[in-house]
Amino acid sequence: MRLIDVDSYEIHEVVADQIPAYAILSHCWGEAEVSLSDIQNGEAKGKLGFQKIYYACEQAKRDFLKWVWVDTCCIDKTSSAELSEAINSMYQWYGEAIACYVYLSDITFGSHAPLGASRWFTRGWTLQELVAPEEVQFFNKHWKWIGLRDEMSELLEGVTGIPGAVLSGRETPLKHTVAARMSWASNRSCTRVEDIAYCLLGLFDVNLPLIYEEGKKAFIRLQEEILRQTVDQTLLAWTVDSNSPQAWTRVGVLAESPANFASCGGPFEISQGELEALEYDTTGFGDIWSPSSPPTARQHR
Repeated sequence: MRLIDVDSYEIHEVVADQIPAYAILSHCWGEAEVSLSDIQNGEAKGKLGFQKIYYACEQAKRDFLKWVWVDTCCIDKTSSAELSEAINSMYQWYGEAIACYVYLSDITFGSHAPLGASRWFTRGWTLQELVAPEEVQFFNKHWKWIGLRDEMSELLEGVTGIPGAVLSGRETPLKHTVAARMSWASNRSCTRVEDIAYCLLGLFDVNLPLIYEEGKKAFIRLQEEILRQTVDQTLLAWTVDSNSPQAWTRVGVLAESPANFASCGGPFEISQGELEALEYDTTGFGDIWSPSSPPTARQHR
């Protein structure tokens, strides 16, 4: 793991059993982000993305922290092995941070800003960055304080669909069903198709090797791994919009994307007969049933 010194902006590599207290940045990538090589070559301060690093370091100082982690420059993305390790470890890294600074670059108002309008709430990677840390602090475009996640849990529940008990830290995400957790990502997207699966690894406490260019197969692999590690069969309770082209095709028992779980946010039951009708096995392959008449999830809100 690499960390940024908040005073010198130098990158230091630390081993797993000697990681110091640190803050972590959550943001949407923009233009001219700072890479690891930019910092190593002394070119970081000339890039627009350095402003985020600077202000994150300044906030860390106010929180009496010496180190900050930023995804743009603390991972060597030219190394596929390091990138895979980082993505599989990222939920843990956010969870172990003393504080997470959420930078909303498109919000210019104060604490009563329409937070739901921010692009940050639509990105796949920011889901784990919202729920994993113990403390999350929100800042607007000008790095003005908006508030704490725990104190805004009711507002954020309305924006994200994530229960306030999770956002306030009273419940762990793992207490909620697989389908419910999938629903939290149903309105989110990633630039690369595969990342909609990879960004959810920590939320389901699984690990996967990264295979970029595999496309939608990544989300199938994620579901297969979840099935191997849990007895929670709500993963099979996904649905398809009758107006979707997918409703007129034959597919396997596994969903195509988190969007298929949009209606699974509440607790529900699936009858044994419905499960048996799926005739699924843990490989998840095969043309077994038509999603134009999927198993129904009876929700109790």
